[in-house]
Amino acid sequence: MTGQPLPLIHIGGTPREMGLDFGKARRESILHMVANVKTFLGQTYGQIRLTWPEAILQAHKYLPFAQELTPRYVEELRAMAEGADVAFDDLMVLNCLEAITTDALHLLGCTTFVATEERTAEGRVLIGHNEDWLPADESDVFLIHAEPEGEPAFLAMTYGALLPNIGFNAAGICQCCDSVYPSDVRIGVPRIFVSRAVLAAQTISGAITAALAPHRAAGYNHTLVHTSGEAYNVEVSARHFSLMYAQGGILAHTNHYLSRRMSRLENDAQHLIGSRVRYFRAMRLLRRTHRHNRETLRGILSDHVNHPNSICSHEVLDENPLDQQKTVCSLIIDLNEREMHAAWGVPCENEYFTYRLSA
Repeated sequence: MTGQPLPLIHIGGTPREMGLDFGKARRESILHMVANVKTFLGQTYGQIRLTWPEAILQAHKYLPFAQELTPRYVEELRAMAEGADVAFDDLMVLNCLEAITTDALHLLGCTTFVATEERTAEGRVLIGHNEDWLPADESDVFLIHAEPEGEPAFLAMTYGALLPNIGFNAAGICQCCDSVYPSDVRIGVPRIFVSRAVLAAQTISGAITAALAPHRAAGYNHTLVHTSGEAYNVEVSARHFSLMYAQGGILAHTNHYLSRRMSRLENDAQHLIGSRVRYFRAMRLLRRTHRHNRETLRGILSDHVNHPNSICSHEVLDENPLDQQKTVCSLIIDLNEREMHAAWGVPCENEYFTYRLSA
């Protein structure tokens, strides 16, 4: 993907209209992601013990909860399937993947950090995020400029057939998500449906409330930021949560729980050592510069200390399929300007292109 801008689609209207536009515009990448995940489940059957028909049966268990709490996003997904001419069941599997594999993927690469107006050169609110995922899906990353009926317009990143959740909206709310691994998971509203709902928030408290949806299956860490400079990590599990506020104008998160309360729920903490190293590295780099700008954030996002478990993550081909990951997209968001600067692939090798929320 070196040197190329991410594809951008424009969608809008009712949930059905949004989904149809999405499905028609990205049919090839949706089909590609379905094929990739089927291959992945085949490669990891000895560990996950999940066939595609079994994955569909598992995803069905989550659907009633998503339908009850987030019916408009279920409708979006149904229309997406119709627009792409694929089975809705297949798209439910993709949007429940972390849950139905019982978090066996252990995708440990995502890194998010914030510098508010106290710590930026021009008094801006800046967010950096590296999105780490399965290398096979890198070619399917794209951006969505959406104008939903009855909700704020938003600009977000996603890939394949996943509902968008990482981006910002016209109300000045930004969300970045990092996977975490609680022990209290249950059948409930899938994480991605919850985080899709956060993009509709009008206020920072509304965004936090949306992240804490009742009957949720598990949780992400939601880094939630407002143009005013209010910034939080909202660490979430199925039944618990913890709020952490940006101190001194900086904030970071990776893939482990930071709060003492939530860390008690963490499965296999030793497996998360690499995440802890990335977190402390990101915080050190944030503290080292008093006035951040886009270039200093790019430097942090491109950091390779502790490779291959570094902030900028490159694919290691001989790993177990469950551990294969890489940085598939890197984002720098300027909330004041409503701009997203996005690099397709690892940020150390790829150019950032600028996209603006125009609504």
